[in-house]
Amino acid sequence: MNPHFSAISRRAGTAALALTLAVASGCKDYLDVPPQGQLSADAIDPGTAQKLVDGVYNSMYQGGFGNDVHGLQFVILTDIASDDADKGSTPTDYGDALAVDNLTLTSSNGNINNAWKGYYQAIASANQALDKIPLSTAPDATKNRLIGEVRFLRGYFYFNLVRLFGGVPKLDRVPLPSEANSPEFRQRATAAEIYNLIISDLQFGVDNLPLKSATDVGRATKAAAQGMLAKVYLYQKNYQKAYDLTDEIVKGKSGAYGLFTPYADIWRAAGANSNESLFEVQTGINAACNNSAVELYVVSQGPRSGGRGGWADLGFGFNNPTIELANAYEPGDVRKAGSIIFIQPTAPAGQRSTGTVLWDGFRIPSKDSVENFRYSYKAYHSRTKEANCGNNDFLPKNIRVLRYGEVLLIHAEAAAQLGNAAAAQTDLDAVRVRAGLTAGSRTATVANIWLERRVELALEHDRYFDLVRQESVTPGRIVPLFAAQGKTFTKGKNELFPIPQPQIDLSGGLLKQNPGY
Repeated sequence: MNPHFSAISRRAGTAALALTLAVASGCKDYLDVPPQGQLSADAIDPGTAQKLVDGVYNSMYQGGFGNDVHGLQFVILTDIASDDADKGSTPTDYGDALAVDNLTLTSSNGNINNAWKGYYQAIASANQALDKIPLSTAPDATKNRLIGEVRFLRGYFYFNLVRLFGGVPKLDRVPLPSEANSPEFRQRATAAEIYNLIISDLQFGVDNLPLKSATDVGRATKAAAQGMLAKVYLYQKNYQKAYDLTDEIVKGKSGAYGLFTPYADIWRAAGANSNESLFEVQTGINAACNNSAVELYVVSQGPRSGGRGGWADLGFGFNNPTIELANAYEPGDVRKAGSIIFIQPTAPAGQRSTGTVLWDGFRIPSKDSVENFRYSYKAYHSRTKEANCGNNDFLPKNIRVLRYGEVLLIHAEAAAQLGNAAAAQTDLDAVRVRAGLTAGSRTATVANIWLERRVELALEHDRYFDLVRQESVTPGRIVPLFAAQGKTFTKGKNELFPIPQPQIDLSGGLLKQNPGY
């Protein structure tokens, strides 16, 4: 774990929240999150301001089977919901996840409610920090940097919320006690209003965050805000702004960013915070060996024993890459082996299978002893070659939120949409050459860049959102992709998930449901 982040642990988050006092109960009940409270209006010292910011970073650890930001619930709503992965595990395990996988979920689904609660708890933490940082006795430049970090994070949280649910309640400040029951905080803003808030937050980050070389490893930077804002503009079909923002990163003279090699190492400890990384959720272990990690993120996606027992399995077996994803890779593409763990078939009678040997030497037996055929290699964390404290529920694996490979593909797609074929081809070739493919072997059309996004960013929790976005650009893509897996994607409904019924109830009916649910 990076030394400066050793303080950004669960304990730091608790310490920050311990500073809080009572909150107006109406808004707290509606959000259905633990109390966030209001600090006093007195000046605070720089250390307290920093702890409040650290607490916002800590909110990204939420996972397990409760409130969720980056854990299993988010994996279900992104990878498993898409055509890149199936639920996995045993057929009857976790009915809510199966309903998401089959696009048959209802507003009572626990996954969506846990994600809703997790993201609003994170937003509440961000709003608390933004409320109090101006009271810090730190220099203005320091306060603006801290505000930039928090607004970057809040923009990212709302970006995921608007992609999951569409318009959602807009909480951009800590409510006053007199505002606790205000309809403003209990009903949905439009998606456009939420996007305006996201753009405002991320632009503040662009204007106030330092370069990567001028800040501690793992904290939000100017390029992270530029890349995230460019991604938002891609969703807005503002291709010029997406191009301009990523152009600054791609053509940056600092040399801070590039394509890390080998590809498979991006998701191992060796690739954490590398030149590929613009932003990732920081994890690790501190001196007392207390894990700072997203609960169950690794173990929920690990290979699961089945059939003949007798081996130490690696997890719950969720998030299995589909055969369609496996078949999407071209011959010679190193990303296939770097993204998917393939379980070997059971050996014929009288023969012994060699099984599957992972990069660290761990051997997984053949299919007769394993529940599913394919697993996410990007979610694997070695128990023997990478640091951990022996608690498999909290294996400290950084989650890569935004990396240079995606920046190149955003730049390429925006360039292609703007008619700049040469720039698009250069970007696409760079990504493909790193993958072991030949420059110029795929023309940089928008459709081909989308194909590249699938294999480059597989199992990185963006595919479902990507498909919905692409459908809005080229209607007719999404329904056949799901039909090929025997699933029905209903246009006008499945672009969004339902608003959780418990949240509608807590709002007193002010929250209105998405169409089709």
